[in-house]
Amino acid sequence: MSDERSLVLQRQRQLKWPALDWLESLLMMLCGFTLAAFSLAVVCDIVTREIGRPWLWLQEVTSTFFIYGIFIGAAVATRRNDHLFLAAIGESMTGRPRLIIETAIRLVVIAVGLFMAWFGYVNFVRGFGSFRMPSMTPIASLYAAIPISGALIALFAFEQLVNGWRNTFEKSAEDRAAEKAERE
Repeated sequence: MSDERSLVLQRQRQLKWPALDWLESLLMMLCGFTLAAFSLAVVCDIVTREIGRPWLWLQEVTSTFFIYGIFIGAAVATRRNDHLFLAAIGESMTGRPRLIIETAIRLVVIAVGLFMAWFGYVNFVRGFGSFRMPSMTPIASLYAAIPISGALIALFAFEQLVNGWRNTFEKSAEDRAAEKAERE
């Protein structure tokens, strides 16, 4: 697959392990699927209500796709360095100050991801005692997205931290040229 058609962003390539590119592609496809499924469920919910034959279970489907889309999107955005970061602060610095601030930011994101994974798991286990109506599906089916997202966020922040220490957090000349071209 060519770089132009890849779902994996090539910017800030020095912060990514090629071994996790398949995971970024999979998460991007899942985000697209959840967005499309959420949109279709909302349209079907509106149509069935307007014709006087509502499908009540569609609200469960809609909320499920919405929640999974949000949490999968948060994880993939972390890998793309588009989310959960104070990028403007780090990008305004160079050298040792940048290394320190980028390290601190990623350590905080790793901690948040680990907290999400742990407490999300605890919430998931407790969710088997509550049920969604009308399907009587355990609410744990919704809560499962939280620890999965937290683990992925921690993994991607760790990946960036290790690669930033090895390869630098500074943008490459190619990244700067691509940003300049996007602005023009």
